[in-house]
Amino acid sequence: MKKQIEINAIILKEPSHLEKIRTTLVTELKPDEVLLKVHRIGICGTDLHAFRGRQPFFTYPRILGHELGVEVLEIGSGVTDLKIGDRCAVEPYFNANPDQAVRAGKTNCGENLSVFGVHEDGGMREFIVLPARYLHPSDKLSYEQLALIETLSIGFHAIKRADVREDDKVLVIGAGPIGLATIQFAKIKKAKIAAMDLNQERLDFSKNHLNVEGLINAKSEQVLADIRKIFDGDLPTVVLDATGHSQSMKNTFDYVAFGGKIVFIGLYQGDFTFFDPLFHKKEITLMASRNSLGKDFDEIISLVEKGILDTGPWVSHRVFFQDLPKKFESFLDPKNGVIKAMVELK
Repeated sequence: MKKQIEINAIILKEPSHLEKIRTTLVTELKPDEVLLKVHRIGICGTDLHAFRGRQPFFTYPRILGHELGVEVLEIGSGVTDLKIGDRCAVEPYFNANPDQAVRAGKTNCGENLSVFGVHEDGGMREFIVLPARYLHPSDKLSYEQLALIETLSIGFHAIKRADVREDDKVLVIGAGPIGLATIQFAKIKKAKIAAMDLNQERLDFSKNHLNVEGLINAKSEQVLADIRKIFDGDLPTVVLDATGHSQSMKNTFDYVAFGGKIVFIGLYQGDFTFFDPLFHKKEITLMASRNSLGKDFDEIISLVEKGILDTGPWVSHRVFFQDLPKKFESFLDPKNGVIKAMVELK
């Protein structure tokens, strides 16, 4: 392929303004790089927040897209673990500098972390060039399944952070895509699970597609009683909050069992306070979960390949690449029941 080519891309020029453009891509590969054709792009909550103008650490204009199913077209001279034609998921957490966290293996939260499609231009374009180390191949999964791996990895990493086990009682707050992914991996651990959300349709989805029996509408006037009923009088040993809502996060201190764990997956942009005596009284373990690790991608791909993890229910809406600018805003409307929108490139 030529060293520089013209390609189609979709750019978020400013909040609420997506536009299809022509841009150039340098395809001269460094030894560790790979030229990729983008086949599928998952629409993430991050993309929706950016469209609304509510995404932190974000500047415009920006090419979005970090949930990707891609095909290897060319490989650099130093790449030995990929071949032309490989289908891959993309790990979009880039660390140009091996800072302290990265050296310790925490590539998900490096001090100088740059997320593809968030802090730098991403994959909402026909072709991209990436270092091979961020690619996770599978000869069994479809491009659509591979584009779901990053979303799934957020929940997977949170369950790992909490060290969820079979005897745990798990409450997941927020039944959007990240919460649903968290539920799926808690189920694989065979923990007893309850899901909480304000949106009854999302709770119904949890029941109908993920077989979650313990459902709690956050609008209930007796949430604590509802929680105890599901857990046979007990409180959850692990509470994972995927809402990024300060009041929801604060409520977790009331919901969690004595000696239990709270994991904040969602991100709240502001100061967060809690009642310290309750925190100490319960001896709560409080932690954050950010992004995921490369080995998380590989483990999830293996689970999907083996049929242990079903991606079938995930994609609720599909749109062709060229139609995305005019369709994108509809994904924000709760009436449309979007679980995961998937962009298809021909």
